[in-house]
Amino acid sequence: MEKKKFKLGLLPKLIIAIIIGILFGQFLPEWFCRIVVTASNIFSTFLSFIIPLMILAYVTMGIANLKNGAGKLLLITVVIAYASTLIAGSGSYFVAYNLFPSFMSADALDQIAATAGNSLETYFSLDIPALLDTLSAVVLAFVLGLCLSTLRGKTIGDTLYNGMNDFSGIIDKVLHSVIIPLLPLYICGTFTNMTKSGQTFAILSILWKVFLVVIIMHLIIIVLQFIVAGIVSKKNPIILLKNQIPAYTTALGTQSSAATIPVNLQCAEKDGVSEEIRNFVVPLCANIHMAGSMITIIACATAVCLMNQIPISLSTVVPFIMTLGIAMVASPGAPGGSIMTALPFLYMIFGVEAGDPSGPICAIMVALYITQDSFGTACNVSGDNAIGVIVETIYQKFINKNPAKS
Repeated sequence: MEKKKFKLGLLPKLIIAIIIGILFGQFLPEWFCRIVVTASNIFSTFLSFIIPLMILAYVTMGIANLKNGAGKLLLITVVIAYASTLIAGSGSYFVAYNLFPSFMSADALDQIAATAGNSLETYFSLDIPALLDTLSAVVLAFVLGLCLSTLRGKTIGDTLYNGMNDFSGIIDKVLHSVIIPLLPLYICGTFTNMTKSGQTFAILSILWKVFLVVIIMHLIIIVLQFIVAGIVSKKNPIILLKNQIPAYTTALGTQSSAATIPVNLQCAEKDGVSEEIRNFVVPLCANIHMAGSMITIIACATAVCLMNQIPISLSTVVPFIMTLGIAMVASPGAPGGSIMTALPFLYMIFGVEAGDPSGPICAIMVALYITQDSFGTACNVSGDNAIGVIVETIYQKFINKNPAKS
């Protein structure tokens, strides 16, 4: 009898990559670390090229394959994702405003901001412009998916549907043959760079209390999201949470919701979410559901306000959260994308003068956020699958009652 070959799973590979990255950054010379970071950067560039195509392929086919209620399902998903983001941001403000004053210090923020410009430079880089930006890909996928769902099998639509189906298969092949196998390299390079620049240990030694509070908030919202998903779907939330671990770990290293889509799709499959729903919800929510990023941004903004004696209240935070919940649709795909998207709107909290995107207050805000970005991203993608479970249940119970109808 032939013995089965031992195959290391994705989760152990990711953990090993994180450990190796920290060891490289801590003990190996800069020239070697720059080689690792260069390789990781090349992969990141290719990933940025693939991400819009992946969104276009998956979201389009996800919507097009819905037999009934594609428009309704899109509306339901968007409303749930937006509501989740607003609730997460508001909760973050209440916790940060009441807890942070007891242990924050101006010196801590200054020291963490000092690490912002210490990242390693790559030996060389490749410029591979994406054919579409993220937001354009999402909008085009909406248009194509909704039209194909309506027209397929009637006067027109079959030819384009078949073409998009083949295109989706090609993207799927690239993801499973290139992207997923090379994710550990990407993660290793990320942690090598963070460790060499001093960010990995600076955040733990200087602002570990803020860091810990934000992580706890992330974990609480994830648990609450899966409890709600479990109640709605009548599934065990503990099992759903366990299924989410590989995607959570992947997001810690990639710092990108969009880059974690391939792994998150696998987790959604384990949750029992049908292919048509997971191919629609997971890529879509990777671009519109930013609960974790919102928690981090609001917590960091509150901390910066407290340290600089800038007035902050719920009346200024809520409009900012509502605006940013829409604006961050364009942010996934790159580490720190959410805070860069938020910069033009920080004046709503800091005021016009202090909220200057190129000013020192915003620079501190960016440095503080980037050190925690990976955990916010991991929270984002975990919530995506909780939404997927909820949408799957709603679709099967209320929308797809008569699957025979077109």
